[in-house]
Amino acid sequence: MSDQNQALNLLNVESLINTSTVRVEEIQKELREYKEMINSVLENDDEYQEALKECKKTAKNKSVAKERLVKQPENVQLMEKIKEHQYQMKELKTALSDYLAQYVALSGTNQIEGPDGILRQIIYTAKLVKTK
Repeated sequence: MSDQNQALNLLNVESLINTSTVRVEEIQKELREYKEMINSVLENDDEYQEALKECKKTAKNKSVAKERLVKQPENVQLMEKIKEHQYQMKELKTALSDYLAQYVALSGTNQIEGPDGILRQIIYTAKLVKTK
């Protein structure tokens, strides 16, 4: 592909990104407005408000019971093991993502056969965030 075609493709992709970003922001704004409207309807309905109070009371009772149970010594250990495993899982997923990126760069393919013999495709999820 020539440098001119590559530059044109880059400009086209940038244009698509900018158009999509503007549309996402428009839809988010509309979505906020619609949510505010439905929340207003819910706030002004007595039956809904009464059900909400009951729900909050039940949720509080559930939270109190859960807190009592997880503070028992045998359950404190379980909660710590859960937190440790969640942390390990997050670290492993981050490392795996890095390894997969390296594999794609080195092998030139986005597929890898796992130890179980199943062929898997490597995919990426990208998102756009504002810089600080």
